[in-house]
Amino acid sequence: MIILEDVSKSYSTGAPALNGISLHIEPGEFVFIVGDSGSGKSTLIKLLLRELTPTSGKIFVNKYDLSKLKRRKIPKFRRNIGVVFQDFRLLKDRNVYENVAFAQRVIEVPPREMRKNVPSMLSMVGLAEKYKARPRELSGGEQQRVALARALVNKPPILLADEPTGNLDPKNSWEIMKLLEEINKSGTTVLVVTHNREIVNAMRKRVITMKKGIIVSDEKKGGYIDED
Repeated sequence: MIILEDVSKSYSTGAPALNGISLHIEPGEFVFIVGDSGSGKSTLIKLLLRELTPTSGKIFVNKYDLSKLKRRKIPKFRRNIGVVFQDFRLLKDRNVYENVAFAQRVIEVPPREMRKNVPSMLSMVGLAEKYKARPRELSGGEQQRVALARALVNKPPILLADEPTGNLDPKNSWEIMKLLEEINKSGTTVLVVTHNREIVNAMRKRVITMKKGIIVSDEKKGGYIDED
């Protein structure tokens, strides 16, 4: 599902953000990416979304060779990836229903299908009753659920979650993680970048630890490793 072969990325300063990393993530896996700030986690996510291109090495995501992906085909490629961010990134002037429907409009889903898909997804994340609410009327946890519904409504095979619990209290953090686990059980490959030590240690998923642009640990049922 995701393959990196000897991938490096250097910025104009010359310092490598990623330094020759190789990584294979199989379809249906649930993987945590952990590491201190500056370890290369954000660069990795941007490379997987083709927001950046590597300085060297090869990246394959969902059978796309990103080094050969033409600019005009990037939007089509990204339709196969759901993305959830720490800051929700909801459309503030639209209600919950419209925020989720927006993802369907982008790929021109027929209105009749949309009227089925959006309520179904809102029901899955526990927000069926809040479909008319604006983002400002929701709690942080509810906003993240809307973001999750929007990321998943097009049934992408891959979900990237970049610090999805970063702005949430412990209770809401656990609820979001339980939702991610349910989504993963339905077959979606889930990749979560996080600093949340407690969640990583409790869930015992595959944990990839990064430090200064390299992978220092890759454990099948791992935990959060403190690196000096």
